[in-house]
Amino acid sequence: MKIAYQGVAGSYSESCAKKMYPEIDTIPCKTFDECFERSSEDNSIKSLIPESNKTTGNIGVEYLIFKYRLNIYAEHFFPINHNLLGLKNSKIEDIKDVYSHAQALSQSSSFIKKKKFTENVRADTAGSAKFVSETKDKSKAAIASSLSAEIYGLKILQENVQDDEDNVTRFLLLGKDIFQPDFSDDNHITSILFKLKSKPAALYSALSGFAINGVNMSKLQSFPEKNSFSSYFFLCDIDGHIEAPNIKNSLEELGLHCQDMHVLGVYKSDKFRRK
Repeated sequence: MKIAYQGVAGSYSESCAKKMYPEIDTIPCKTFDECFERSSEDNSIKSLIPESNKTTGNIGVEYLIFKYRLNIYAEHFFPINHNLLGLKNSKIEDIKDVYSHAQALSQSSSFIKKKKFTENVRADTAGSAKFVSETKDKSKAAIASSLSAEIYGLKILQENVQDDEDNVTRFLLLGKDIFQPDFSDDNHITSILFKLKSKPAALYSALSGFAINGVNMSKLQSFPEKNSFSSYFFLCDIDGHIEAPNIKNSLEELGLHCQDMHVLGVYKSDKFRRK
């Protein structure tokens, strides 16, 4: 198996991939769209995509989940420990400009303001580290992973600069082939995508089946259909396996109110959920 990820070597996505799947080969991609496209064309390539962050919320990949409708095989909650990286001969007092992805800058905003650094948004964290290593400018630093420091020959000027010590990102492993684990007593997540029929109180009616059957939703998110502000799709994560009787009944009830409904995946819930 190969795993595609957005960014360059040393990104948090690659760090997560190597920790969760030590024996795999990783494929860097310029964009999330490229990751999804590679996985949709080649069933030997999976994509590891950051879906949401504990501090800053959704990453913004919902439109790609809708567009490609890849199967979700697993979720991983990965700790994000940001580090201030500079040249080997630099000190923290030398830094004036800091470079990173917008999410990383936002997640480290208190530290940046305290140090009075000038923020510079770039496409990804590891790419920022690579940029700083190439500038040879002691006044520039990147906020990125410790793996990036190793790869690009930078020095960690300060560890754990994120505002939240327990900063965690949820990653999804996606691919072309449909697979779901056998029904068991293990903790599972069922992820679905649905679009409601246009009628009054459609969402209220559609979700009533979950309440009646005692099914918990851990996530419900709406986003507009392309070129529309009046038609919406919903992404939903349900606690439990799709073969469980109460979830079966709930989805049957939901289907009565939908124009479109698609099961994105059934997979084991990460142990992080039970902390």
